[in-house]
Amino acid sequence: MARTRAKDHDDKREAMLHRAAIVFSRDGYDRASMAQLAGELGVSKGLLYHYYASKEALLFDIVETHLTVLVEVVEEADDPMLPPEARLEALVVALLEAYRDADAEHRVQVEGMRILPDDDQEKLKQLERRLVAIFAEAVRALDPDLFAGKPLIKPVTMSLFGMMNWAYMWFRDGGPVSRADYARLATRILVGGVRGL
Repeated sequence: MARTRAKDHDDKREAMLHRAAIVFSRDGYDRASMAQLAGELGVSKGLLYHYYASKEALLFDIVETHLTVLVEVVEEADDPMLPPEARLEALVVALLEAYRDADAEHRVQVEGMRILPDDDQEKLKQLERRLVAIFAEAVRALDPDLFAGKPLIKPVTMSLFGMMNWAYMWFRDGGPVSRADYARLATRILVGGVRGL
């Protein structure tokens, strides 16, 4: 008889992913063992192996879950009917809010993807490309003529990601700048730069 899934399986899995991301972020993937992870997660090694056959599978699930959430949040926030600058700012706000309490997952994504096999990396890169494509379309809408037939959309879009993706290194909730303030600032810097091209 097939084993039924416990009702709290997904909640347990999400909690394990978050705590494992913290361990990988703090100690590094190479230095974290499954035994150490089980101890830090407060579960038996057997239970951890019940969820994940390997440390690599755990790493993949952390990054895939994180990227899937980011894509879903940004897709939901995207409103092409808004004026272009407001649309872009709404996307930046949504992404920065999705990053809240996900610094470890973000760091694991940035630093850990290269460890995974090529086919797993490709699956994750597809999610990254979906995320970038949404932002690229919003950036293009700022000045369609400027971007038509010119190779500017990728460097401009990736410059915006540079402002957002590395904020975890310095941004602190409760500081003098809120996430919404920073989203407005990053958007205005990008828009001003586009207008100056």
